[in-house]
Amino acid sequence: MKAGIFYNANYKDANRENIRSIYSAFGGEGNDCKTVSSPEELDGLDVLFVLGGDGTILTVAADCGVRGVKIIGVNYGHMGFLTEFGPDELDKAVKLVAGGGFAVEKRSMLKIVCQGKEYYALNDLVIQRSTSGAHFSNTVNLHAEIDGVTVDNFSADGVIVSTPTGSTAYSLSAGGPVIAPELEAFILTPVCAHSLHSKPVVFSDRSVLTVKPVNCKTPLVIAVDGKIIGKIHSTDTVKVTKADKAVEFITSGDKNFFNRLLIKLNIWGK
Repeated sequence: MKAGIFYNANYKDANRENIRSIYSAFGGEGNDCKTVSSPEELDGLDVLFVLGGDGTILTVAADCGVRGVKIIGVNYGHMGFLTEFGPDELDKAVKLVAGGGFAVEKRSMLKIVCQGKEYYALNDLVIQRSTSGAHFSNTVNLHAEIDGVTVDNFSADGVIVSTPTGSTAYSLSAGGPVIAPELEAFILTPVCAHSLHSKPVVFSDRSVLTVKPVNCKTPLVIAVDGKIIGKIHSTDTVKVTKADKAVEFITSGDKNFFNRLLIKLNIWGK
């Protein structure tokens, strides 16, 4: 088994001993284990240890998903919705992977097509108003269709398209529902809608969602898993479907989503 290690570069010194422990378990650096700092370095790996919080995992999750690289997360962040192990459980995580006695949980991804380019998201796609410079805008108008049928014409700060994994992230903060990871559904959530009838919509992940700006005087910002990827205009259409591949997380096989949810939300509320 070939393993990689990805960590937040800001905490390299804090993770130095952790990295050595992982190297040791897989035969030393340069053998069947290496640190990873770019998507291309994921090629050929079987598993990636991610040392950090949810943001660190989101940095590499989609790239791992399209390459079939399994992720095992060790939480050194705050929330840790996506991490299986706590900071004091690294040895347990290493032994689980090295021994091969682990379970795999698959999480669906969004496939986003815009301006001729494809993007993948584990959590969400956000289309929102610009909040800086000459392109500052107040509200935006967005026309949304599911399988060619109009869902709503949103007048809002923007919209979020979320997977079940992302339902506990930005979408939840904007009033969207929590969806269990195994459900085959996505969520369309307006952000600060200027109409009382505009509410979150849960729809089948087998459907095709299109979102198009209407009478857009300034460019809108589009972000994938928290990273701004560009701007769109009234001439652009954003198409969202379920990706063919999923992100695979290594687990010990004994976790319960709702127990975990309750614990994490209580931490969030403090």
